[in-house]
Amino acid sequence: MSEIRVLSKEVSELIAAGEVIDRPASVVKELLENAVDAGANVITVEIKNGGRTYLRVTDNGKGISAEDLPTAFLRHATSKITDKNDLEKILTLGFRGEALASICAVARVSVLTKRVGDDLGTHYEIEGGEEKVNEQSGCPDGTTFVVRDLFYNVPARLKFLKKDTTEGNYVAEIVTKLTLSHPEISFKFIRDNKVELLSAGDGKTYSAVYSVFGREFASSLVPVDYTWKGVHIGGFTVRPLESKSNRKFQNFFVNSRYIKSLACSCALEDAYRNQIMVGKFPACVLYIDIAPDTVDVNVHPTKIQVRFSNESLMHEAVYFAVKDALLKNDKPNEIKFESKRNFTDKELYSVTQDPGVQMRFAQPEPAVKPQQPIQPAVPAQPQHYSYAAQTPSVTESVKSVPETHYTQSVSQPAAPVPPASPAPAAKPQSRLTVEEVNRIVSEIPLPKDEDDRKFKYIADQSFEKKIEQPVVVEDFEEKPRPVVIGELFRTFVVAQCGDEMILMDKHAAHERYIFEKIKDDKNQLDPQMLLEPVMVVLPYDEYDALSHNVEKVRELGFEIEPDVAPTIAVKGVPIILGDENPSEVISELAKNFIANKLDPQIELFDDLYHSLACKAAIKAHDKSSILELQALLDKVYDNDDIRYCPHGRPVMIKLSKREIEKQFRRIV
Repeated sequence: MSEIRVLSKEVSELIAAGEVIDRPASVVKELLENAVDAGANVITVEIKNGGRTYLRVTDNGKGISAEDLPTAFLRHATSKITDKNDLEKILTLGFRGEALASICAVARVSVLTKRVGDDLGTHYEIEGGEEKVNEQSGCPDGTTFVVRDLFYNVPARLKFLKKDTTEGNYVAEIVTKLTLSHPEISFKFIRDNKVELLSAGDGKTYSAVYSVFGREFASSLVPVDYTWKGVHIGGFTVRPLESKSNRKFQNFFVNSRYIKSLACSCALEDAYRNQIMVGKFPACVLYIDIAPDTVDVNVHPTKIQVRFSNESLMHEAVYFAVKDALLKNDKPNEIKFESKRNFTDKELYSVTQDPGVQMRFAQPEPAVKPQQPIQPAVPAQPQHYSYAAQTPSVTESVKSVPETHYTQSVSQPAAPVPPASPAPAAKPQSRLTVEEVNRIVSEIPLPKDEDDRKFKYIADQSFEKKIEQPVVVEDFEEKPRPVVIGELFRTFVVAQCGDEMILMDKHAAHERYIFEKIKDDKNQLDPQMLLEPVMVVLPYDEYDALSHNVEKVRELGFEIEPDVAPTIAVKGVPIILGDENPSEVISELAKNFIANKLDPQIELFDDLYHSLACKAAIKAHDKSSILELQALLDKVYDNDDIRYCPHGRPVMIKLSKREIEKQFRRIV
């Protein structure tokens, strides 16, 4: 018995359909290409449930005659090529004649079509490759395809479809590519009864880009118009400062067909070399006009990959076109820098504290009744006290101070000021005269080194009446503290601590400091609302990830609202981000949700905290004041948790005085 047999028509068509139709987006692509080839200038795409249960494509093209309609659903039936020579100069999007046959093999298809000039159109229905209805019907000029219950007869293929939202995003991406490739056509995309895209169809490339990607992306582009050895490159490319975090915004069109080309992508990135940051990628919308016989579009079932007869020529054309556009149009913008404070007033104020802890007596509130004055007592054991020799003479009396009113000084010693004139007041019950104060001071042993004097009269500026008051602080041994000497290359902080020199990477240190603050205190992620929402255009997969994790994103301090796909409206950002642009952070959050979609728990998302900390931290080459650098050094020096940044780079290194002296041969 023979083991080799010819498959039935039903099985062979299902196998063939699997090569062309694998999801609703494939159906939309084939139908849209037919509509464009039919000369339509208005096309509407509508889907429900991601296109799985309902999909409609309507155009105002030339239509199909009643006698040709049944033939159109046969395999390899087409009006676009007649012989093998036509394969060498293909200018239409479709040409194989497999699309309609593949679609009707796995779905229920209904068609309404009418040619211009005909009195009546045709209503045609076909299911699983079997004709059901073929009748005359009234309808407008053009063609409408309605596809229902995709893969109803192939349950194995149906179970591999993703969620409706994801499948709908694939459809939306196909529509956007066709919108960009044919700006002369007005496209309308409706998803679940909501209009998500409507292009002008005025033939202007910029209008199509604006409709698809929005104002912010369109305003970041520079025009491209260049011809190299018969290859014309037009369209737009992005300014280097506006580069993206992935390659999903790179759009190449060869003879109005969207393609993916490694040669074009490499040429684009070569043109931006040394102009964009590592890890960033340029974006573009480039149209390549080339002779049809120098490109083969029949190398992939979906026709999305092509082969050029001269890959090096294509690389050169794209490279020189983009390079020329950047040299001509990427002019430096005038930027106004604003002083940005990276620490709170409290953190900066604490930096000025004298290493020797000082205590001072505060002026009592007027409403508080004065208590018995405190008499300075001579200590039982000799202590080191002194007073400033240049201190002005003491006023007539020193007012008594309640014992409970004292604070620790956190400010630098004030410059000497003239003593305030004593205000007329009722005579206290008891007070010290000048002679008594001098007598008590003279009995305190003075140190030999006058630089160690710690007994001073300082001006308390906390009140309008500036009254000199004594400050007494005990001498004690204190651990040396790091002191900022300066900054190297606006990146590394140079400091001294005892007999050690410290070099600290200010960005790495601040990034890790913020990272630890966020982990320890989730209040650091409290949102601050923006006056106007920031509209962020994302790839469809990132939009999908964020729209399904709005509550999780809110726990990270972002208030977002999914807008018309693929746009996210950012209404609030974490306070810790300050005035940073949230676009890149939002994209990073989306990538982390995609990577952890099986278990999206906030506690596990250290990468999210890394992203927030990196964006909020001081950047290398930022202008930083000594106060800021000292505050940062004080925060991280004794913190054992801050030895490496979240990416693993060291925060600081130390070099001892002995090692430095050895390098200068002061010691051997």
